[in-house]
Amino acid sequence: MTKIDVLNIGDIVTDAFIKLKDEYGRVEEAADGKRLSLPFSTKIPFDHAEVLDAVGNSANTAVNFAKLGLKSSFVTNVGDDQAGRDMVVALTKNGVDTRFVKANAGKNSNYHYVLWYGDERTILIKHEQYDYHWPTFRPDELPEWVYFSSISEGALEYHDAVADWLEAHPTIKMAFQPGTFQLLAGKERLARIYQRTQVLAVNFEEAQQILDNRTRDIHELFNGLHALGPNTVVITDGPAGSYASDGENRFKMPIYPDPAPPVERTGCGDAYTSTFVAALIKGYPLEGALQWAPITPTNVVQHVGAQAGLLDEETLKEWLAKAPDWYKAERI
Repeated sequence: MTKIDVLNIGDIVTDAFIKLKDEYGRVEEAADGKRLSLPFSTKIPFDHAEVLDAVGNSANTAVNFAKLGLKSSFVTNVGDDQAGRDMVVALTKNGVDTRFVKANAGKNSNYHYVLWYGDERTILIKHEQYDYHWPTFRPDELPEWVYFSSISEGALEYHDAVADWLEAHPTIKMAFQPGTFQLLAGKERLARIYQRTQVLAVNFEEAQQILDNRTRDIHELFNGLHALGPNTVVITDGPAGSYASDGENRFKMPIYPDPAPPVERTGCGDAYTSTFVAALIKGYPLEGALQWAPITPTNVVQHVGAQAGLLDEETLKEWLAKAPDWYKAERI
C-alpha cells in the first residue's frame, strides 16, 4: 500500500457557479459588512453557470497536494447519489486516494450555489447531516501529515475521535484550517484539536474571532494563537500579504504580483495554506514556505473555482524564478 503523505479531512461539495450580470446587482455597505443586493420578486437574467464537482476546503487541498507530487488521501462523506459518484470520479482523476470516502445510504451529497458577482462570490451553503465515523487505519496506512478543515456543525463529536487518534499517534503532524462551523464551535470546545496542531492557518478576521480580540497587532494575535497549542501560525491579510510565526521567528510576506485582474477568488485560502504545508513537507524552511504559498492562489484567481488554476511543483518554481526582487519574507 502506498504511504500517505497527507490525509485530508473535511466535507466535500459540488459547487454550482452562477455568474451574475453586473447591471442587475449592487454591493451595499451595511452595519454587519458588505451585502449583495439583487432585484426582488422578479426574473433576473444571468450570464452563465458552471458546475464544479469535488470541491470544498479539504477537497481543494487534497487535489493541490496531489498536484504538487504528494501522496494525498481524503477522509470525507458523500451521499449515495449521482453527485457523490461524480465527486469520487473527479477526485480519482486528480490523483487523490479515495479509499476513505464513505457513501452514506439514503443521503444526498452536499450541493452549494455560488453567486458570482464581479470577482467575488457569495456562497449559499447547506451541509448534509452524515453519520460521521473515524476510520480504522492499518499501520502501513498511517499518514505523515493530516490536513483538517471545514466540516458540518453536526460533526463536533467527530473532532473528539480525531483528537483521540492524533493523541494515540504523536508523530503525525496536523495542519488545521478551521471552517465556519469550527470557528463558531470556539477554541474551548476544540481545545484538543488546537493543542495537537502543527500549523494553524487563518485569515486576520478569523484570528480575531478565535481569540475574541479585535486587535490589529499581529504579535498579539500570534501570541494568543500560539498559546492555544499550534507550533506554527499563518495569518493571511488579503492584499496586505501574510504573516507566519514558528514561535521564535516571525515574518511578513507580500502577495505575488497578479498577472491580470482576478476572474474569481474562490479557493485562495485553500491554495495558499496547502501550498505552504506542502513546502514544509518537502523540507523547506518557514521563509521558503512563505515564498511558495502566495504563488498558487495568484493563478487560482485567474480561473473559475478553486482547482483549475492549481500549479505543479515545476511550474510553481518557474513562477518563483520570475518573481521581482522585493518578493521575499521580511522578519518582523
